[in-house]
Amino acid sequence: MARHLRLVAGALMAFGVFALPASAATLDAVKERGRLLCGVNTSLSGFSAPDAGGKWTGFDVDFCKAVAVAVLGDAEKVDYVPLTTADRFEALTSGKIDLLSRNTTWTMGRETGLGLTFVGVTYYDGQGFMVPRSANLMSALELTGSKVCVQAGTTTEANLGDYFAANNMTFEAVVTASPDESIAVYEDGRCGVLTSDMSQLYAQRLKLDQPDEHIILPDAISKEPLGPAVRMDDPQWAMLVKWVYYALLNAEELGVASDTVDAALASNKPEVRRLIGIEGRFGEELGLTNDWAAQMVRAVGNYGEIYETNLGVDSPLGIPRGMNQLWSRGGIQYAPPVR
Repeated sequence: MARHLRLVAGALMAFGVFALPASAATLDAVKERGRLLCGVNTSLSGFSAPDAGGKWTGFDVDFCKAVAVAVLGDAEKVDYVPLTTADRFEALTSGKIDLLSRNTTWTMGRETGLGLTFVGVTYYDGQGFMVPRSANLMSALELTGSKVCVQAGTTTEANLGDYFAANNMTFEAVVTASPDESIAVYEDGRCGVLTSDMSQLYAQRLKLDQPDEHIILPDAISKEPLGPAVRMDDPQWAMLVKWVYYALLNAEELGVASDTVDAALASNKPEVRRLIGIEGRFGEELGLTNDWAAQMVRAVGNYGEIYETNLGVDSPLGIPRGMNQLWSRGGIQYAPPVR
């Protein structure tokens, strides 16, 4: 297998597809270092942002913590590396970080062209538009002739042009370098519309002087599957991070939460017993302890707990679960079983 991977990597590099770092043993490197290097957004409320004391919180931050618990047994053994849209991929492919857990859209081009592996869709999103409530707009189809703020170097910029062209609408793009610049330009009135992933619009709205005076239109004009990414050259690490995500989902579906893990240890349900490591050797097969999922959920919660704490209707962002609800409750979040 190792020889096969070297041959594949060599062929890809020969054709200039991507360059791989010298070492692919990420799990061993993280264990030896005793710290997980996790790339996150520089500051996006609800997803990843430092507080006044420098402590990082958010949905993507909690995923970093979950991986740290699984590998190192401690949610605090994470070094957060704030990354912009421009430097996030280079940081991963060069080995500056072990995991990119930053609102990043999974696309074919990013896997085939950059040598990345997306491990799953932790947040199903779509591009939308924020406008002043006073504009009395109900649909994105009413935006023809608008000045639209959009961040450079994102899938958002390409989607914006596609949407207006497809609907025979005109617009003027006001291109910005960062989310902070976008919201500042929007609030100053230099554009009448701000476009981004809907999740980011909810977060950006909190930065306005009068958040309630702005609305997010209901139209989603694109598919934006957001999820963590790792380097393509390390399938063991990719599999581990993928099953961290799946275990969080399975825990919610099975009713295993941060405050019910101890009760779950007495469960007679085979699927619960396999998840928390009482039956089987699934943890060992990932290079972890067999009770890794139980430790992880005890420390950071299951998927639903992480969502509701950081993004849910009772959080400052107030985003309904929608598509991110479990498949059994009308959403599309779905995990393979542990068996």
